[in-house]
Amino acid sequence: MTIIIDPQSSGIAGNMIIGALVDLGANQDELKEIMETSAEQFGKVNVTFKKVVKHGIASTFCHVEMLEHKHSTSYLEFIQKIEELDIDEKVKRTSIKVFERIAKAESKVHGKSLDEVHFHEVGASDAVADVIGSIYAYYSLNLDNHKIIGLPIAVGGGRVKTAHGTIPVPAPAVIEILKDAKMVGGPVDRELATPTGSAIYCEICDEIKEFIPLIKPKKVAYGAGRKDFDHPNVLRIIESTDISESDRIDVIETNIDHLTGEEIGYLFDRLMDEGASDVSITPIIMKKNRQGSLLKVISARKNRDHLIDIIFKETGSLGIRIAPNLHRGIAKREFVKKEFDIAGKTFGVTFKIAYVNGEIISSRPEYEDLKRIAKECDLPLRKVKEMIQ
Repeated sequence: MTIIIDPQSSGIAGNMIIGALVDLGANQDELKEIMETSAEQFGKVNVTFKKVVKHGIASTFCHVEMLEHKHSTSYLEFIQKIEELDIDEKVKRTSIKVFERIAKAESKVHGKSLDEVHFHEVGASDAVADVIGSIYAYYSLNLDNHKIIGLPIAVGGGRVKTAHGTIPVPAPAVIEILKDAKMVGGPVDRELATPTGSAIYCEICDEIKEFIPLIKPKKVAYGAGRKDFDHPNVLRIIESTDISESDRIDVIETNIDHLTGEEIGYLFDRLMDEGASDVSITPIIMKKNRQGSLLKVISARKNRDHLIDIIFKETGSLGIRIAPNLHRGIAKREFVKKEFDIAGKTFGVTFKIAYVNGEIISSRPEYEDLKRIAKECDLPLRKVKEMIQ
């Protein structure tokens, strides 16, 4: 499944993302509770959801009313408060990454280090509710298991008043955050892209495209903005069945002849943990009949340079080969969790299901789940696999 985030019409803001994700199926009662509770350390908020119609388009409006505004805080103090929140660890870690994007943009604009950055609008309770609410909804819909594509953001124009005075639109921090994305001015003389919304967007999108790729739309959701314009002030999210059977990858290779088996195993695990799509190590015969290994890493473009840096540091290699922008035929995948009764206990097993043209071509249980069951039940791994087929 592919998710399209479409901010081409009216830009993006945290509450618009939340509204669209509720329209897509996120539980608004759960969101209200976690948003209000998480924001308490920064000031009380009241969160409400309602259906509205924006120029003929029915959408969900998330209103975050700030009941209390506390003084601005430093970035380090701010993050410490986020760390102390009693929320799901994945939600917390990703929310911190969003705030880090904002802080880095602020530090660049103001010429300060992260230690010196103070949050004003971004550190307010409503912004905290927006970020944590968006990320909570993202994980609650399992969107982290699917590809998310963003389209260009309409950023508006004109000027806006901030804690630093009147500044041009888009705000300098917004431009910093959107450096790796795509944006376009207009279509109104107002601010359409907020730092909070832009940072959330950049954090959860896997790829930014100019146009919608070849897909089969399955469900369309709309999140409403607060302002009214001469056009629908909505953020659109499209849930689709992806019928494109290829993507683009980079292949990284190098020969290894001086690492031990343990060191190669460590390198394998680290590359996977740091974002490699796949890693393989093949025995080879090198110059002067030396035995060695061929390390081959498949990487998305955004992770390539980081993975190359790791390989250089871990192997001391003098040269790494890169085959960029290769086409790869792929089957579309989704993850489905099923429950099985084994040895008197109930276990959840995640299956990776692959599709080609809408037909299932494979359904395989995840190895880590099988290993856990085998250990807990003291059964051979092969036997566990037979029991859940």
